[in-house]
Amino acid sequence: MLRPLALTDMGAAAEVHRLAFDQAMPWLVGLHTPDQDRWFYRERVFPTCHVWGHFDGVELGGIIAFRDGWIEQLYVRPDLHGRGIGTELLNVAKGANERLELWTFQRNAPARRFYEARGFTLAEQTDGARNEEKEPDARYVWARAG
Repeated sequence: MLRPLALTDMGAAAEVHRLAFDQAMPWLVGLHTPDQDRWFYRERVFPTCHVWGHFDGVELGGIIAFRDGWIEQLYVRPDLHGRGIGTELLNVAKGANERLELWTFQRNAPARRFYEARGFTLAEQTDGARNEEKEPDARYVWARAG
């Protein structure tokens, strides 16, 4: 089931983020504490983004946060990968925007393949100097066909 998330879902959203982030990018494990993750979602993500979640029964299995043509966060619990959850969440953002952009790390090959398979094209690569992790990243763009 898909639905918009409320601030009361913030802790679960931060937990999904951390599980998926650490699985996808083990070289960055420990970058933030669970308290920092919750602060980030409470103070930065929920006030500025549309945040949607996919529920597997009562448990949050995936999240997307988007605003003004940008996908800020998209994470699915690793044990639920391959079930179409990420695609469903991405389709919520696509349905609300004519054009979307996002950043992902260059080394995150599974994420890059996921976005490319869903119509995103590589627009830019950087050396990571402008991101907190100092990790080379890639900007992708999608536009509704029309």
